[in-house]
Amino acid sequence: GQPVLAAAEGVVVFAGQVGGQEVLSIDHDGGLRTTYEPVAPTVPPGTQVFQGQPVGAVVPGHPGCPQAACLHWGVRRGGEYLNPLALIRTASVIRLKPWDPP
Repeated sequence: GQPVLAAAEGVVVFAGQVGGQEVLSIDHDGGLRTTYEPVAPTVPPGTQVFQGQPVGAVVPGHPGCPQAACLHWGVRRGGEYLNPLALIRTASVIRLKPWDPP
C-alpha cells in the first residue's frame, strides 16, 4: 500500500495487468521508459506526471517476494535495459539485498 512515485517527468504509457501482475510504465525524455510492478495504478495512460508525483501503490503478496511487499523498478532505453540505480542522484548509499535462488 506504500505510494509509488514517478522517477522523473513523463507520460504514463501503460497502466494495467501483464501476466497477472499490475504494471505501470512511464515514458521520459531521452527515450527512457521506467516500469514499476506490482503497482495498483492511480493514473491512467496518457497522464502527464512529474518527478515525485504519486502514480500508484505497491501491491503486497506477490510470488517470489520474501517480504510483505516488493517493488520491482526497471528502466530501459529502446530495447536496452539499464541499471536504474545509475539514474538516481543521491548522496546516500543504496544497497540491494542479494537474491538467494530457491
